[in-house]
Amino acid sequence: MSRRHRKLRPMAEINVVPYIDVMLVLLVIFMITAPLLTQGVKVELPQAAAEPIQDEAKRPLVVSVDAEGNYYLTYEDNRTRRLDEQELKRQAAAILANNPGIPVLVKGDRAVDYGRVVQAMVLLQSAGADSVGLLTEPGE
Repeated sequence: MSRRHRKLRPMAEINVVPYIDVMLVLLVIFMITAPLLTQGVKVELPQAAAEPIQDEAKRPLVVSVDAEGNYYLTYEDNRTRRLDEQELKRQAAAILANNPGIPVLVKGDRAVDYGRVVQAMVLLQSAGADSVGLLTEPGE
């Protein structure tokens, strides 16, 4: 049988090389951006023997107080923003109005004056938080 008389069939193979290239590019992008997504404030939490918070479907609203007494707000997008007292109260009230029943937590540095942590709790309660929890590190 000669080459001319053979019946030509369509080629039914999928070329996967472009898909592999796209996957490698996505892998590099995610490897670069993943460390940038975890932001936060360096806070030395006090140690205490407390029960851990139950996993809930809603992410908590977290207010951090650093060693200098500055307030930081962290919510769903994991971005931490430094705020003054009035702005903290305004933004917390807006978040709590849109998401009723979310957990509200305060993270205070062990070196900060206790009054600044209490002031953060008062601001959150005046913004509409039903209850405010404190974050600690587990005791030894």
